Amino acid sequence: MTITSGAPRPARSTPVALARGLLSGGVAGVSLAALVVGAVIESAPLFVTGLVLPALYGLVFFLAGMPRRAREAAVVPRTALAVIESRQAVGGETSDVPVRFDLTVVPDDAPAYRVDVTQDINLVDLPDYRPRGVVVVQYPPERPWRVRIVKRPTPQWEERAASARLDPAPGAARVAAPPEGRGFGFAVLLGLLLGAAAVVLLFRADLFDGAGAGTAKSPSAGRPSVSSTSSTTVVSSASATVTLGAGRSFLDEGEPGRALGSLTQGADTSRALTVVVQERLLSVVFSPAGTRTAGFDPRALPYGRFPALVEEATTSLGVRSPLTWQITADRLTGPLTVRVVVTGARGAASLEADGRGKVVRRTPAR
Repeated sequence: MTITSGAPRPARSTPVALARGLLSGGVAGVSLAALVVGAVIESAPLFVTGLVLPALYGLVFFLAGMPRRAREAAVVPRTALAVIESRQAVGGETSDVPVRFDLTVVPDDAPAYRVDVTQDINLVDLPDYRPRGVVVVQYPPERPWRVRIVKRPTPQWEERAASARLDPAPGAARVAAPPEGRGFGFAVLLGLLLGAAAVVLLFRADLFDGAGAGTAKSPSAGRPSVSSTSSTTVVSSASATVTLGAGRSFLDEGEPGRALGSLTQGADTSRALTVVVQERLLSVVFSPAGTRTAGFDPRALPYGRFPALVEEATTSLGVRSPLTWQITADRLTGPLTVRVVVTGARGAASLEADGRGKVVRRTPAR
C-alpha cells in the first residue's frame, strides 16, 4: 500500500482557550492565596474557600462541557486500520497497564498519518499488540489525534486487519492535539497573578494589622509560628501550613515528615480532616478539639508514594504540558482517600488511591 505524506492539520487555538486559561489561572491564584492568607490571619472561612473553590470550578467546568461531549458522542467515529510502529508501557500496578503506542493510521478515504496514543491494555492481551502488527482503530472525524484501538472489532474489520500489509508513514505526517501556544501559558500566568493579588488586596488590612499586633504582643500571646530561610510554618488551633523555600519540593524525600513533625506536636492537633500538598505548600485542617468528627493521623499518609502518584497522573492520563498538581487526603466519609489532580493545557485529570497509596481509580483528561 502506498503511503501519502501529509496529514490533517489541527485547528489553531481560539480566544475561548485563552479565556479558559485566564479563568483557570485566576481560580488557582485565588485558591492558593486564600489558603495562605486564611492561615496567616486565622480565618477558617477563607481557608476553607481555598480548598473548596478548585472543586467547585472543576464541577462547573465538567457541567459546562456536557453539551459538547454529548455532541461529540453523537458523531459516528471513523474506523481505519493502523500499524503499530512501537509500544512502551508507561506504568501501572494493576492488570491493565497504560501503554504508549506509536501508530501509523491508514484511513480508507484520507492520507495516512502518524500519531502517539496511550491506552490501557490488559497484561494477558499485551502480546497481541506487537510492533508491526495491524490493529483496528477508531477516531472522531474532526479530531484524528484521538485514536483508540478497538479491542474487539467486527469480523469484517478483523479479517481486513489479519490480511493487511501497511507501510509506515513518514515522521512529517504526525498529528497531535492543537497546541495552546505561548498565549495560553501567558493567560494562565496572568490569571494566577491577578487572582492572588485580588485576595491579598482584599484582606490587606487584616494582614498588616495582624503583623503589627504580632509585634506588640509578647511571644506567649502571639501566634505560634516558626520561620526560617528555608521554610515557614504557621500553626493555629484549626489549621496549619508549611511553605518551603525556593529549590525545595514536598515530593523530595523526607520533606513531608519534617513538616508534619512541626505541626502535630500538640495533643489537639494529632487528628486531621484534610491534608493538601502542592509543590511547596502543605496545608492541614485539624479536627475540632473535643468532637468526634471523622479524621485521621496525617503522619500515617503514604508520603513515600506521592512522587510516583504525581508522576503517573502527569504522564499517563492524557494531560499534555501539565501546569499544576495537587494532592488532597481526606476521610470525610468512608475510608481514607488520596486524590491527585493535575491540570494542563488540555484540561484536568485525576486519580484516587487508598490509604496505602494503591491506585483505585483513574479519570483521564477529556
